[in-house]
Amino acid sequence: MNAFNRREALLALSAGGVVAATGTASFAAGLPQPQGSQVGGDDPGPRNPDRDVQNPDILNPPATDAGTLPNLRFSFADAPTKQYAAGWTRQVTKRELGISKSIAGVDMRLNAGGVRELHWHKEGEWAYILYGTARVTAVDPDGRNFVGDLGPGDIWYFPSGTPHSIQGLGPDGCEFLLVFDDGGFDEDSTFLLSDWFRHIPKSILAKNFGVPALSFDHLPEPSDRYIFNLPVPGSLDSDRIAGATTVPNGFVHRMSSQTPIKSAGGTVRITDSRNFPAAKTIAAALVEIEPGGMRELHWHPNTDEWQYYIQGIGRMGVFAANGASRTFDFAAGDVGYVPFATGHYVENTGDKPLVFLEMFKSDHYADVSLNQWLALTPPELVSGHLNFDAATMKALKAGKQPVVGSA
Repeated sequence: MNAFNRREALLALSAGGVVAATGTASFAAGLPQPQGSQVGGDDPGPRNPDRDVQNPDILNPPATDAGTLPNLRFSFADAPTKQYAAGWTRQVTKRELGISKSIAGVDMRLNAGGVRELHWHKEGEWAYILYGTARVTAVDPDGRNFVGDLGPGDIWYFPSGTPHSIQGLGPDGCEFLLVFDDGGFDEDSTFLLSDWFRHIPKSILAKNFGVPALSFDHLPEPSDRYIFNLPVPGSLDSDRIAGATTVPNGFVHRMSSQTPIKSAGGTVRITDSRNFPAAKTIAAALVEIEPGGMRELHWHPNTDEWQYYIQGIGRMGVFAANGASRTFDFAAGDVGYVPFATGHYVENTGDKPLVFLEMFKSDHYADVSLNQWLALTPPELVSGHLNFDAATMKALKAGKQPVVGSA
């Protein structure tokens, strides 16, 4: 356990008990210090007490941390927010989190009626509704369309090049996480409908659509679209296109309605191409860990892991071989990253459930459990490696327990 009690320091902060130092040794009791038993020392400042409280395992790393690892954490709170007439957006890509080469994420808010204009991407797009309700539309290359309403815990997936739109519904629009299968993604690289129209000669538009060129005299500026206001749409039936053929497998999946994998410390819901056929490039797991529990020691044998923290507080320990290990702290709105095949755990360090998404650039989810590996290996071999006694060997479990409870 860390010598510093995170909850006490948070209470001190909320009560005004922590004073940021300004170059002197005037810091309040309860503010964490970079010191332990016979190591380190206090920090007179300047310093950022809020950051120190949020990152106790960086200020005072566990004794098991060693070596050098790159940063594996970035908060959406530190990402620039772009504001529009009907909402806002912010992104975490490899520019913000350098190691995140395979996946990028966008946090987006649409007010009631707010529209993310008709567009498409080079990248595949996976999304999770965090708040409110949204109407999404799309058309696939075979001319089949999709119109659907989504609420919290629902997801969609649009393959690369698939044109689509998103609109916030009443009473208060929506907020959602977008995940793209390329860490170099940039919201500004989106193919926008209004942008393209402004860069096509009117004579070409007239020929394409079979109407006079003057029909395009009042095209909007792209800067007036992107996220803009329209009336809140009516019923879902009112938006259906008569005679249109719908996408057979659909672009939507009700992730939160899946029957979870339950274990002593919480639940896991896994969604990939096996139960959501449309999701060809993104696999995901929705993890809920009860207080005191943790995501078991494991690694992923197929790809990197990109995380988004939805609720609670926790910490992740990552082992990168060659004696390198580091611990990171997370709260709602943070992004975490685990490099390919790197051993790790995620522990709930709060008094409320810790909920987060695990995302993978893959058509399938895969993990290797440390407990299961040892249980399915000849016992003499395991005990010979680790000096386990008989009781510890007997406690090994051949079945996976994705989330384990407190000891």
